[in-house]
Amino acid sequence: MLFEIEVPTKGRFQIIDITREIQHVVWRSDVTSGIVVVFTKHTTTGLLINENEERLLQDIKAKMKELVPKGTGYGHDTIDSNAHSHIRASLFLSPEVVVPIDEGELLLGTWQRILFVELDGPRRRKVLVKICKC
Repeated sequence: MLFEIEVPTKGRFQIIDITREIQHVVWRSDVTSGIVVVFTKHTTTGLLINENEERLLQDIKAKMKELVPKGTGYGHDTIDSNAHSHIRASLFLSPEVVVPIDEGELLLGTWQRILFVELDGPRRRKVLVKICKC
């Protein structure tokens, strides 16, 4: 089963917890055992699984900015000034995460959350959610 959720972003660089939305899609699917693949359709976004703790999220953003600063002469910037967003997505994030499902629930650890990372917002983004029964 394939679903699509919309993730509206409000900031240029934002980390959004989408775990609840993904769990709701799993419940709607009626799949009780399987996997869910969450996939972002955009090259300046990414996904990760980590703790949704504000100081940690600020640390992640600060480190990305430090290691891949904006506007330092990237060739792609001559097109649309967002090369840093593409590079950050390529180096630090993945376009997909995979999570097991058991008894209709996402099998995430105590502090694990599915995080959507916007690197070139604000925009209305699309995330695919593929649920496979097994």
